[in-house]
This record gives sequence, C-alpha cells and structure tokens, in this order.
Amino acid sequence: MALSAETRAKLTRVSTATLATALFKRGLRGQMIQGALPLHTPAGSMVGEAYTVRYIPAREDLNTLAVFRDPAHPQRVAVEECPPGAVLVFDSRKDARAASAGAILIGRLKMRGVAGVVTDGGFRDSAEITALGIPAFHTRPSAPTNLTLNQAIGINEPIACGDAPVFPGDVLVGDGDGVIVIPAAIADEIAAEATEMTAYEDFVAEKVAEGRSIRGLYPATDERNLVEFAEWRKAKGR
Repeated sequence: MALSAETRAKLTRVSTATLATALFKRGLRGQMIQGALPLHTPAGSMVGEAYTVRYIPAREDLNTLAVFRDPAHPQRVAVEECPPGAVLVFDSRKDARAASAGAILIGRLKMRGVAGVVTDGGFRDSAEITALGIPAFHTRPSAPTNLTLNQAIGINEPIACGDAPVFPGDVLVGDGDGVIVIPAAIADEIAAEATEMTAYEDFVAEKVAEGRSIRGLYPATDERNLVEFAEWRKAKGR
C-alpha cells in the first residue's frame, strides 16, 4: 500500500522516540536501525518508503572496478530506479570498513527527488554529502570504495540494516536520534497514534517546564490531567 500524503505529513511531525513507543505497544521491539546516525542535523524528519540494496562480502575475482561499466550493476541500477520520495537503504552487514556509496551517487539521488539514504556501514565523501543537504544516515565516514569489501548482489528485496528487518515498501523515519522502520501495513495507524502521543507529550513538556511534577501527569494516571489536556488542546488547536 502506497504511503499517503496525509500519513507522510504526520510522520514528519513526530519523533522516532515516539514511534518506537507506538511500535513497542504492538510488540515490535527491533525496528530501530542500530548505529545509523545522521551525517548532519536534519532540517526535518526524513520520511519515505524503503527501496533496498543488499551487499554480500566481496569476492575479488568478481568485484573489480570493471563491474561499474555494467549498466545492470545493482548499486547503479538502484541509484537510477529508487523512486522519488523513497529512501534508499543499504544492507552493508554493519561493516563500515568500505563505503556503501559516495557523494556523486548520493547527489544523483538528491537530484532525482529521493527522500534520503541509510546504511549500516559508512559513506565516503562525508563532507560533500553533508553539503548536499539530503538526509543521510551512516555509522561513520569510510573512504575505501565499496568494491573493497562489498559486492552489490540484490535490489528491492528484504534486507537487514543495523539489525532491523527492512522490507521494500516499509516506511522509514529518520531524525536526530536515528532511523526507525515502520511495517507498511500499519504505517497509517502508527502515524495517527504517534500524532496523538506527540500532542500529549508537548502538553506534558509545557507543564514540566512550569514546575509540575510528573506524578499522575506522565503517564496520565490522574484524570484531572486529561481534562486539563483536553482544554489545552482546544486552546492550541491541536
């Protein structure tokens, strides 16, 4: 099911922390991509459907520089076919000793309207990628070409990325805390619930800043706080 404009907009306004709690309520504990952090502070949340690339350990006789001359090379195909608004996700086996991609390819993704790029390995040209401004998440900079250790073997198939399962079409949200994976089938309901949670969290943060105790407020075990929240929400148009 395609990500609706309404759900996409909702997800841009909620945090990965809130989404993690909403997913935890449903028994989904391993949806955060471990180790993948933003190259630069995101201007806003990255949101998009997953389009995947899978690497395996490189076999030297099959993974020379000559493979880039092949127009069907999976990494190059993915860069040209990842849909606008999607997020390109690399399964680099949590190995940042060689880059998953560099600034030229990621610049091409930006020009094509891709929403962001994520790897559980590293990117080369990290300063140039930062300057591009496209949301990009990795574990650390890595100068060696991907061919050194990574052999691109598949595109748009289920992968693991930072210990999280990622299926094509799953919805990725990234912010300053990292990237979380929302199963496509529940993206609408998770976005709606996280929006409600965020409203209450904003109310709580305001009350805590005023000196209020968290007892009965967070979580809302005192009914009076819910009544006050309803009044706050009406006044704030939330």
